[in-house]
Amino acid sequence: MSTETTKLTLRLPSEDVAFIKAYARRHGLSVTEVIDRYLRRIRALETYSPPPELDAITGLIPSEVDARALYREHQREKQG
Repeated sequence: MSTETTKLTLRLPSEDVAFIKAYARRHGLSVTEVIDRYLRRIRALETYSPPPELDAITGLIPSEVDARALYREHQREKQG
């Protein structure tokens, strides 16, 4: 699959350029690949919609309930 590409010039603070170059080098990528992967992730998040099952269970535990404390108490009782 061939994708048409276009050259883009960005102006960024020097420390950001140094960071992205070092990050790309550490991960064996080019700066273009890092930016491409980041943009693909953003695009995926924009189109993500949670499954209906998740919507169905969201909000079942009231916000005033400390679920972690209840779970720890359950574990203590279970393990005696």
